[in-house]
Amino acid sequence: MPIKDWPAAERPREKLLLRGPQALSDAELLAIFLRTGTRGLTAVDLARQLLNQFGGLRSLMQAEQERFCATRGLGRAKYVLVQAVLEIARRHLQETLQKGDALTDPVTTRRFLSAHLRDYPFEVFTCLFLDNRHRILRFSELFRGTINGASVYPREVVRQALQHNAAAVIFAHNHPSGVAEPSQADRDLTRSLQQALALVDIRTLDHIVVGDGECVSFAERGWL
Repeated sequence: MPIKDWPAAERPREKLLLRGPQALSDAELLAIFLRTGTRGLTAVDLARQLLNQFGGLRSLMQAEQERFCATRGLGRAKYVLVQAVLEIARRHLQETLQKGDALTDPVTTRRFLSAHLRDYPFEVFTCLFLDNRHRILRFSELFRGTINGASVYPREVVRQALQHNAAAVIFAHNHPSGVAEPSQADRDLTRSLQQALALVDIRTLDHIVVGDGECVSFAERGWL
């Protein structure tokens, strides 16, 4: 039966308007994005098939271009839309951490860092530079590496902190393995950075390691 013949409360678009987007399943949300199905399949049926084929919504959204475009019911136009949606989501989160805002909500900070870092296939080391009231001066990607790690140079970190006139910093990096548990090398690096910055009166507030769906805070572990 075509979706237009379903009861209004069961159609994804009408359901979203009546109950909000949180009331929809992954398949229903994806069906709104797809707009139409294929021969013999409604948009919801196609969405369920795609989620099963790719192993979930996140895997579908992050699929390589060649595989995505070659899949029945998708194609280049929808690939472009997916990339645009993902970038809009990242920028939406970044706007919650605008320059001049004070960091008072650790949940928002972690959500932003996770959205920015967790999907990189290689390690990325970043820093939030803050003033003495913990207002954001700048967020920067400082170093990129391989799947196993990134080379981080304390001298460059100190140079950039001084350049931005930072009074405090929050470091963050991802683990491409998806496991957020910090390594001993992570702890040693953080100690070196903390000591180097302390020499110029810049405080290290936290170092957050981003995994797949989880973050570990050095400050919460009592390591700073």
